[in-house]
Amino acid sequence: MTQPLYMPIPATIEKITDETPDIKTFTIRPEVPVPFKAGQFVELALPGVGEAPFTPSSSPKISESMEITIMRTGRVTDRLHMMAEGDEVGVRGPMGRAYPIEQFHGREILIVGGGCGVGPLRSLLLDLVDELDRYARVIVRYGARTPGGIVFKDAQTHGWGQGGALDVMLTVDQDDPGWDGHVGMITTILTEDYLDCHADDGVAVMCGPPIMMKYGTDMLLQRGYKPENIWLSMERNMSCGIGQCGHCRLGRYYICKDGPVFSFAEIRNNPRLWDD
Repeated sequence: MTQPLYMPIPATIEKITDETPDIKTFTIRPEVPVPFKAGQFVELALPGVGEAPFTPSSSPKISESMEITIMRTGRVTDRLHMMAEGDEVGVRGPMGRAYPIEQFHGREILIVGGGCGVGPLRSLLLDLVDELDRYARVIVRYGARTPGGIVFKDAQTHGWGQGGALDVMLTVDQDDPGWDGHVGMITTILTEDYLDCHADDGVAVMCGPPIMMKYGTDMLLQRGYKPENIWLSMERNMSCGIGQCGHCRLGRYYICKDGPVFSFAEIRNNPRLWDD
């Protein structure tokens, strides 16, 4: 039986992980499994408070539970950050368009993320890594403001480095004592010095703050990536999740219904593309 998208499924918060001072990852277990694909989102409902859309950050191959990484930004997220393990929420979905992973097979994939935007990208990365031999190469370039703002710090302990089938590099805008990695904006590690890529037939996937995606997309175009091969997760301003409230309208598209995943070729002519 298909769960109606209008009816939240009761779910229990099993675990809460502090990622940064204002970002937490919530592991929730719905009463019934909620299968999703990387890039899709769900609505988390708090009775008496409201609901908000979030993209799972866990592997889509696991449907019995899901992880959702949430930055504290408003009424619903404030209340979520006050909740404890064992508390209950509602979840409805999944909704929206996922990454077209079937188009990625056999190709080199570049994943570019900034700040909390690494959440949905983590879901994609876990999906790709599970079948890494299906792709020519997977490259990750991630930026944060400070070392303390890096989300999913546990990934740093996996020994991933530059080169090989899985190539990961991090950068921070501001240096801190003890940080021995790269310092600079995310675009500084998309240059030829730090990114050896096959842009002519490669795929790029990006999620993060609008300003980061704007300049990141400009850099990828300069490197030779084709607009139809640059995939953006445009999550801003979503509300109802089903294209009825109009809050997330972007030209002729509703981000929640027609996205949130779009190719740059689809939306590049919209004058409000990078509005925050």
